[in-house]
Amino acid sequence: MPNCTTVTEFLLLGCSDTRQLQILHFVIFLAAYLAALVGNLLVITVVTTDHHLHSPMYCFLANLSFLDLGSISVIVPTSMANSLLNTRTISYAGCVSQVFLFFSFSTVNFSFVTIMAYDRYVAICKPMHYGIIMNRGACVQTVAGTWAAGVIYSALHTGNTFSLPFCHSNTINQFFCEVPQLLKLSCSDTYCRELTALAFSVFLGLGCFVFIVVSYVQIFTAVWRIPSEQGRQKAFSTCVPHLIVVSLFLSTTGIAYTKPVSDSPSPLDLLAAVLYSVVPPLMNPVIYSMRNREIQAALRKLLHRLIQSKNNMSIFLS
Repeated sequence: MPNCTTVTEFLLLGCSDTRQLQILHFVIFLAAYLAALVGNLLVITVVTTDHHLHSPMYCFLANLSFLDLGSISVIVPTSMANSLLNTRTISYAGCVSQVFLFFSFSTVNFSFVTIMAYDRYVAICKPMHYGIIMNRGACVQTVAGTWAAGVIYSALHTGNTFSLPFCHSNTINQFFCEVPQLLKLSCSDTYCRELTALAFSVFLGLGCFVFIVVSYVQIFTAVWRIPSEQGRQKAFSTCVPHLIVVSLFLSTTGIAYTKPVSDSPSPLDLLAAVLYSVVPPLMNPVIYSMRNREIQAALRKLLHRLIQSKNNMSIFLS
């Protein structure tokens, strides 16, 4: 049996030892974080302030932006601070919190993506019953149930990971506390736990994926039956951004969690982690705002109000 010690902190080795590369890492992550912060806050602000967007679809979109903000805020600021201050450590409690919060945000995020597929299905395939099916009470219950399920799943996954004893090594070859890297540090045999966690995650993920696919098969079947070209384009314009977001989330997460865990820091591991933890929160607001005319119109109105209020303030001060 290997000797086990009580781990009080972990070392994150996802960044380079070279000071210039650490500064470059800080600058890139800062730019990505600020862009994600501005983009997602704009979506949340637009949806909450424009009464034309007070519908289930945009309610889910605002929640999605909040989740993207949460997931990127859990890991990126800590990594930026470590790069700027030339430190590597994260406390045991900080690592537990990071894993729990990141899994919570990511799980609820994917659940909302699945719910949004159902929302589009009802809106396009059953438009006469949309107000009845997607009423305010149903939306509130759906949001609450999704958050509760995500938190419970994250608690089970986090407990399963940190109930393991860790060996004398506390080095994580990543810029944040990644579960596969943590399992590699365990003194005990983690095969059964990894298999159970993987099977459970695949079952949930595959179930959501099948639900999304079935929903969109019926959506596209209904769209092709729309007689007007303008009607088909409007239906596609609300579906295409969601499909891009789903594809981005599944592809980046799949790459990160199906690749083998390396024993030393690897640029491929860092790239895979960035793809599923930083890129989706950064790209989701861009994807939705580029293809959604209602959000574009609401953004223009918001910017117009801000400019007008600024001009009024300037006149008042002068």
